[in-house]
Amino acid sequence: MASILRFVQQYSVADREAFMGLEAEFAAMERGRGDWPRGRRYQPVSGRQPTHTLIWEHEFATLAEAHEALARMGGDSEHEARFRRQAPYITSSHTEIFETLEL
Repeated sequence: MASILRFVQQYSVADREAFMGLEAEFAAMERGRGDWPRGRRYQPVSGRQPTHTLIWEHEFATLAEAHEALARMGGDSEHEARFRRQAPYITSSHTEIFETLEL
């Protein structure tokens, strides 16, 4: 059964340019690596999340693949170095995993 992995990150409004610049580096890294999931990125216009929120998500064929991707991200030195640069701008974050229903 398919699963969606989603990262929700809020950042300081004053740091938007720096945060998004680093996010563009993440996107470029995803495009350049065949072994890496390419996420779709969203920013709320209206809704429960404030507009200074970035949502990254990717759909995996199985829950196991989503967990494997999380482990790969956590153990990848390039990803970790970039995240350490971005983390000071993040004011709140959480990870979500959804099961795709086939009703």
